[in-house]
Amino acid sequence: MNLLFLTCLFPLLGWLALAFSRGRCSENTAALIGVGSVGLSALTAAWVTWQFNVAPPAGGAYGQLLWQWMAVDGFAPSFTLYLDGLSLTMLGVVTGVGFLIHLFASWYMRGEEGYSRFFAYTNLFIASMLFLVLGDNLLFLYLGWEGVGLCSYLLIGFYFKHRANGNAALKAFIVTRVGDVFMAIGLFILFSRLGTLNIQELLLLAPQKYVAGDSWLWLATLMLLGGAVGKSAQLPLQTWLADAMAGPTPVSALIHAATMVTAGVYLIARTHGLFLLTPEILELVGLVGGATLVLAGFAALVQTDIKRILAYSTMSQIGYMFLALGVGAWSAAIFHLMTHAFFKALLFLAAGSVINACHHEQNIFKMGGLWRKLPLAYASFIVGGAALAALPLVTAGFYSKDEILWEAFASGHSGLLYAGLAGAFLTSIYTFRLIFIAFHGEAKTEAHAGHGVAHWLPLAALIVLSTFIGALISPPLAGVLPQSVGHAGGAAKHSLELASGLIALAGILLAALLFLGRRRLVGAVARTAPGRLLGAWWLAAWGFDWLYDKLFVRPYLLACRLLGRDPIDFSIGVIPRLARGGHGVLSRSETGQLRWYAASIVGGAVLVLAVVLLGRP
Repeated sequence: MNLLFLTCLFPLLGWLALAFSRGRCSENTAALIGVGSVGLSALTAAWVTWQFNVAPPAGGAYGQLLWQWMAVDGFAPSFTLYLDGLSLTMLGVVTGVGFLIHLFASWYMRGEEGYSRFFAYTNLFIASMLFLVLGDNLLFLYLGWEGVGLCSYLLIGFYFKHRANGNAALKAFIVTRVGDVFMAIGLFILFSRLGTLNIQELLLLAPQKYVAGDSWLWLATLMLLGGAVGKSAQLPLQTWLADAMAGPTPVSALIHAATMVTAGVYLIARTHGLFLLTPEILELVGLVGGATLVLAGFAALVQTDIKRILAYSTMSQIGYMFLALGVGAWSAAIFHLMTHAFFKALLFLAAGSVINACHHEQNIFKMGGLWRKLPLAYASFIVGGAALAALPLVTAGFYSKDEILWEAFASGHSGLLYAGLAGAFLTSIYTFRLIFIAFHGEAKTEAHAGHGVAHWLPLAALIVLSTFIGALISPPLAGVLPQSVGHAGGAAKHSLELASGLIALAGILLAALLFLGRRRLVGAVARTAPGRLLGAWWLAAWGFDWLYDKLFVRPYLLACRLLGRDPIDFSIGVIPRLARGGHGVLSRSETGQLRWYAASIVGGAVLVLAVVLLGRP
């Protein structure tokens, strides 16, 4: 386990090599460095995992001090990597799924301008996420937190020559920064009250110093939740995620599956001891997740862009994880995080294959009939879509999502249970709506299947992991996270499994009735007044962008215009204007004429003498 630091070092070295090459290396060299560095990190993570399981460290956790960061008046955070069951699970997801995405990207990005720049950004992205999940203190974690935010901005705006892409990157950066400010305030509060930012020390000291519901701890966890909803695109800071689809498709897979949006879930799980002392905030976590998963599900029902549909599905699935955290189902949340990484990476990479085959067309209504031309992409969507819809018994998504629903039921949160079941029904409908429209029916575009190992190997590996085989991977969370209340199960659990399975199947059947064939019923409903209203409302994602534009953007721009004519600014500006005016007057005296200079000297001397004489008493 002493090789743990290499998991971070390899991507960092890849980033440095590619960044300082300044685009001069060939595509093959860039791919070798970019993919190879993450591959070496994944191999190191596999070795560390094997060692962790064969010879578990004392106390179930291993710390590796790299160096002291700073020491200021008793505040001495260090760069220390902390490995336990939770960070080990995240390490495997980030490096394993991240490697498959990098391998696919080496095929997908061929011929694109900025090929080596792309891999420089993604290598830094992986390194930042590893800092986030392996940091033993909240300041180190926050460094990785800001690193993934920076990389998301660079990658979402990768095609920066199109203004809309730059705007999408800026939107993601600003919205997530709002959450980051909340998180920073939470860190300030925790340090000021407990004197440390070391995560394990915080979890030990907080119960000793505070009773449940303490106002300072309540405020600190609320601020941490603010940071989590920003990074994980939950209400009310969810508006950036759909627009983030402006980046290359492998970037979408990286953000949605292996990095970034899972950071908020990890943060709450890692600091679970603080949230257990503030039950009101923990309840709020569940409510945020339940509301987000339902609202995102309705928004996905009417989207036409293949990537935006998957983006709203990510928002919804992260909502399930927040719901699980809110009801105390800590292990279920991390289990769903892992399985979601498998099938969501599969769906995004398959979407990239479809987009590439269809000459960068992303509107599903301009596709159709692709199942014969793109058999691997079709198989990927069938397996990944079934896992997303939680098809019973055969998919990884069924086991993780059903565990969340059971924990919600067992903990007595019936409202969140109903939200989860409603979300499952919506998920089945919008997922198979995408599949039926894009892959069945009349062909509307030419398509050419992709080739090469870098194309099919990641898809094949993720297909296997998205089935029940992926669900056999059990995160080693015993002793790291508290046992949830409803883990025992029984007849009630089997009944709930049956009900959720039937709901998923009912959603798929309804999608087939509505979207296979000529879709006359859907068209007739969409043309009615309520249909047009709801369609427009859901297409605009419930109008949050419009609302925030009215509440924040326009008042800010108005304030900028008013302050641009501020009298204080004007009065201060008088001084440089006088200086410029005096300079202009004096510069005109530089004529180059000797007589003028002599007369000026005489005039100046006379003026000086006059002042001296007049100044005598």
